[in-house]
Amino acid sequence: MDNIVIGMGEALWDMLPEGRKIGGAPANFAWHVSQFGFDSRVVSAVGDDALGQEILDTFDAKKLKYSIAKVPYPTGTVQVELDSDGVPRYEIKEGVAWDNIPFSPEVEALARSAKAVCFGSLAQRSVVSRETVNRFLDTMPDDGSTLKIFDINLRQNFYTKEILHNSFNKCNVLKINDEELVTVSRMFGYPGMDAESKCRALMSDYGLRMLILTCGVNGSYVFGQDSMSFLDTPKVEIADTVGAGDSFTAAFVAAILRGHPVCEAHRLAVEVSAYVCTQNGAMPPLPEEMKNF
Repeated sequence: MDNIVIGMGEALWDMLPEGRKIGGAPANFAWHVSQFGFDSRVVSAVGDDALGQEILDTFDAKKLKYSIAKVPYPTGTVQVELDSDGVPRYEIKEGVAWDNIPFSPEVEALARSAKAVCFGSLAQRSVVSRETVNRFLDTMPDDGSTLKIFDINLRQNFYTKEILHNSFNKCNVLKINDEELVTVSRMFGYPGMDAESKCRALMSDYGLRMLILTCGVNGSYVFGQDSMSFLDTPKVEIADTVGAGDSFTAAFVAAILRGHPVCEAHRLAVEVSAYVCTQNGAMPPLPEEMKNF
């Protein structure tokens, strides 16, 4: 068990206008990382019900590995409605299985072998899953080579300043979009700064190695300690944007773990996320030329 990459948090069904599809940022992230040849795992929980079993069966069919507990709560669902531009709006059900992810011996073993983990704020809305996420991060090797990516993913009112502050302290890579940056700036007191200054302030205050800022159609940035990469967002025909951000993160992490420089990892991430926007659902198969970058 070497170089395992983990997507940790919510596993659920997105109830889309065209039907239900498996969703949740951790599963989307792990699926796309696996397409680049990494041993990726989803760490989550589902209910002991038909929807939960169907998630496991679907992951098995995709050959996507997981450590997913069955717990006595219903499998999570999210009602997703798309606006005229294909941008999703979410209604996330509460008191569900992924709010109750246990820190099992199997999860502990994965933490000790993990090369990278991607986690968000949504799965930390409940005490049980929040404690599991934090124990996982604390158990990971601390040799300076592991990536702990906080893909902040603010949804509805499912976050607090305390949770964000703690996650900023535990991650070494932060991924945030322009709207989330405005919210975080208000909460943490970065007034009157331009976007880059806010990002640099976050990096300095929390000792981050990298910060990824995505700005929708206005491009994306990757800030390093002494560097900055900017790329325009490709113009594509959008089917929907569900999972595009997760595919961006997955492609970026895969390239960094393969030893590519930040600028090349950024370019791959932009190309992959643009492609995912042209497909329905969050987990389309990627073209071979992308997987073999």
